[in-house]
Amino acid sequence: MIIPNASEWIVVDSSGWVEYIGGGAKADEFALYLESPESLLLPSIVVYEVYKKLIREQGKNLAENFISQAYGFSERVIELDLELSLLAARTSLETRLAMADAIIYATAQFHRAHLVTSDEHFANLPGVTLL
Repeated sequence: MIIPNASEWIVVDSSGWVEYIGGGAKADEFALYLESPESLLLPSIVVYEVYKKLIREQGKNLAENFISQAYGFSERVIELDLELSLLAARTSLETRLAMADAIIYATAQFHRAHLVTSDEHFANLPGVTLL
């Protein structure tokens, strides 16, 4: 496990947020990253994926708690703009990642952030810690 220093940006993908908020098997591993929000960037697609999954599988209360946290990120919520969309498309073609995963990975790469995930789709990509 790689633990970036305090001066580095971190992106935790949707799987990590869901594990942490839902008390999953890897919640404690993701807590190491998610309990230091000042170094976190939050891609808007992660907000979409986590909110949807929490409502569907864990209920509205947990989903609303997540959204409350997300609003606290303000300028660290990374919107999908034209430049990031193009980078994600190229990333998807190069890595064969699905759309959402390519957007998340491209967001991390664009912002020189370290991606933390438990999603095997990201295995062996540079700048990724797989828990």
